[in-house]
Amino acid sequence: MNLNFLKKKKKFKKGGLGIKPDLYWRYILYITFILIFLSCAFGLYFFIKTNEEPIIPTISTNGQDTIKKERFDKVFEYFSEREKKSLQILNSPSPIIDPSL
Repeated sequence: MNLNFLKKKKKFKKGGLGIKPDLYWRYILYITFILIFLSCAFGLYFFIKTNEEPIIPTISTNGQDTIKKERFDKVFEYFSEREKKSLQILNSPSPIIDPSL
C-alpha cells in the first residue's frame, strides 16, 4: 500500500539574483542601508543650511577695507615666486642619467 497524498514533494528551485544572507548578515545589511540613508539626509540638510548663509560683503567700514591691499600683494608675491621656481625646475636638465639608455 503506497500513500502518495501524505508525502511532501520536493521542489528544487534555481537560486535567484537576490541576496539571501542569514539573520545576522541581514541585520548588518539593514543597518548599513539605514546609515547610508541618514548620512545622505544629513549631507543634504547641511548643504541647504550652508547654502542659505549670506556671503560676507566686502564693504568698507569706518574708512578701512575689510580686505587689505597689503595682504593681496603678499599673496600675489608668494605665487609669483612659486611660479618662478616651477619654471626653473621645468627648464633645468635632469641630474640623473637613465642607465637603461
